[in-house]
Amino acid sequence: MDKRVRALLRRELAGYFQSPVAYVVAVVFLGASAALFFSTFFLVQRLEMRQFFSLLPLLLALLMPALAMRLVAEERRRGTWEVLATLPVGMVRIVAAKFCALWITGAALLVPTLVFVFSVQLLGRLDPGPVIGGYLGAVLLAGVYGAVGLWASAISRTETVALVTGSVVTLVLALAEFFLVLLPGGVVPVVQYAGTTYHFSGFTRGVVDSRSLVYFFSLILFFLVLAHHRLVRER
Repeated sequence: MDKRVRALLRRELAGYFQSPVAYVVAVVFLGASAALFFSTFFLVQRLEMRQFFSLLPLLLALLMPALAMRLVAEERRRGTWEVLATLPVGMVRIVAAKFCALWITGAALLVPTLVFVFSVQLLGRLDPGPVIGGYLGAVLLAGVYGAVGLWASAISRTETVALVTGSVVTLVLALAEFFLVLLPGGVVPVVQYAGTTYHFSGFTRGVVDSRSLVYFFSLILFFLVLAHHRLVRER
């Protein structure tokens, strides 16, 4: 990795550790995850990961825009964006560093949820394939929603606007599959393929489909290119 990207990455990661908003978002996400997981146990007396994974796209669709809203919009508000944008590092490196820091932070928040896996392993039977696939899919989901959040922050003047814009787009991607019954039959396959939940569901069954990998990485690249284009125009 380019040393300038590493320096920017360290700066962005430090920004998360110093931001109280990031800690609040982390607590809310982990609390909601624990509530979903253990509710299955208390309601049906069964420990399993299926319920947790089924609602993870929705949780991440709310988490990642909240983490991403500060990336550019906050710097604009503080007046530090102009300084950063004029550094001789290139906008591609700035966008890459911000996205990588966001993706790492989002993936790191999934680590404490491994407690759920250990709980299932201790108290019941665990099929490792769907669990490994589910977490791989979750990391890719965090990447897609993070790229959307970075784009939203790039086009917004305030963190609030960035949060709302990013959340609307990520929720549309996450919930698209639930509106298929309302659509004409001809567009159902297109809308279904465009939704993240459709592709994530394959991972939770332990199936890593190359088409889903292409889908996730294509969406990440698409929104990063949009963010870069917007920031270059502004510069």
